[in-house]
Amino acid sequence: AIIKALEYETVKTYNSSLPKGSVVTKEEGHTGLAYVNEKSENIEIIESPKNAEIEIGTGDEANYIGKMTGYGADCAGCSGTLSCRTKEGNYHNLITNGEYYNDSQYGTVRILAAALDKFPCGTMIKVENENLGTFNAIVLDTGGAMRKAWANGTILMDLAFKSENDPAVHLATSSNTKYSVQRWGY
Repeated sequence: AIIKALEYETVKTYNSSLPKGSVVTKEEGHTGLAYVNEKSENIEIIESPKNAEIEIGTGDEANYIGKMTGYGADCAGCSGTLSCRTKEGNYHNLITNGEYYNDSQYGTVRILAAALDKFPCGTMIKVENENLGTFNAIVLDTGGAMRKAWANGTILMDLAFKSENDPAVHLATSSNTKYSVQRWGY
């Protein structure tokens, strides 16, 4: 009798909501095993192979360097209610819901305002800010300054805070913030 390995295949799907060239493993593959009777040549499957599943990004490029500022829910002209609906279809309010959002895929993340025609609602971004460190943030808001900057070819994002009085609002200000898109939109 012979024990034979049964190889698995890798099933690829292409996803335009992932940045170009990125690869996400959705399911690990596993080799199967079979028992082969040499005399009768009967094959008995002991364990079936399990195919690997990966997604390959075909969306826009992912990495940008730009400016960051901070804003509070109580800023001039602000109501605290964000421009974008959440994945659940609700509007997030910074005053009542806070400056964090719980994303089903990325967990608890910060909230950003950005130019929505470039970074649609739900876009997940890994932010590297020289003053605040590295963190994940989701685009749930926009503003005139972000739209104007993008129209002029500049990246500007605004990090949300509960209040303009939060001392960290000023720490967010950076002209050399790295933005790495992890997911385009929801």
